[in-house]
Amino acid sequence: MQIKNARFARRALCAATLALALPVAMAWTDKPVKMVVPAPAGGTMDVVARIVAEQLSADIGQPVIVDNKPGAGGGIGVQAMNAAPADGNTIMMTASNVLTEIPNVMKTGFDPLKDVKPVTAIARGYLVLITAPNVPAKDTKGLVAWVKANPGKTSFASYSAGTVSHYAGMILNQKGGLDMQHIPFAGSPPALQQVMGGQIPIMFDGMATTKPQAAAGKVQVLGIAAKARSPQMPNVPTMAEQGYPEMDYSNWIGVIVSGGVPAAMVDRINAALVKAASAAKVKDRLVAAGFDMEPLTPPSQLAASVKEEFERNAAIVKQFNITLQ
Repeated sequence: MQIKNARFARRALCAATLALALPVAMAWTDKPVKMVVPAPAGGTMDVVARIVAEQLSADIGQPVIVDNKPGAGGGIGVQAMNAAPADGNTIMMTASNVLTEIPNVMKTGFDPLKDVKPVTAIARGYLVLITAPNVPAKDTKGLVAWVKANPGKTSFASYSAGTVSHYAGMILNQKGGLDMQHIPFAGSPPALQQVMGGQIPIMFDGMATTKPQAAAGKVQVLGIAAKARSPQMPNVPTMAEQGYPEMDYSNWIGVIVSGGVPAAMVDRINAALVKAASAAKVKDRLVAAGFDMEPLTPPSQLAASVKEEFERNAAIVKQFNITLQ
């Protein structure tokens, strides 16, 4: 009986040791990880980065340091990531528009189909049409009428030239017969400040950054650029419902690495991120922040979707003659 008890105790000890070691065993590195974010603190990508980084750090037993590098439509952040050794210790939390939208209208200094490798998508954010609180319109039809009644006087903000925020404003300009001037910013937070303050009346922004401001009455939400209404804002009609079916825009937010990172390392990073993003508290925090959870796809499948979306946006840019102006 004593021998059996000793064997049982040893097995239990081994099982407990394995359970404790499992999170660290999933680490692809024994060094701190830098998570570059190509946008300012407080923006859509930054929100996801900080939620995921906290859980990822706990899982792999290493610090995960969020490093904000906004500018050039994400190009500065991508270049910083690619300048680091391709050893997996530098990763980037980005929105897909950095890869699939911006490079179609501006020089980013990198090839989104060759110089980076998608690892996994984690969440999806939707685009919403917002106005300053003092704009009298209560829907898109009313907004178009208001802009037409003030020719040459209206502008719209975007969270960077070449992004879907820019695309959507230009499409509204053309489909609505408007003459709004585009004013780009380096990220959502500074643009949103201008809209809340009434200096710029109109913007297409991410739902996650807009949601708390709308709840506080600091902006008005007139439409969602998606195929169906969102559970996050069920009373807000889609742009399609209001006569703009072209405006079906959303971006996944997830992790990419330098194109030089070996495929086996990419798979290990993917496994760790999938584990972190699957944690209940991570899901709860992301949904509460205004995101939908994205299916956790393998790197090869995500890379194929990036190529497909890049080509779709290239066609949109050509169709609507979207430029940086």
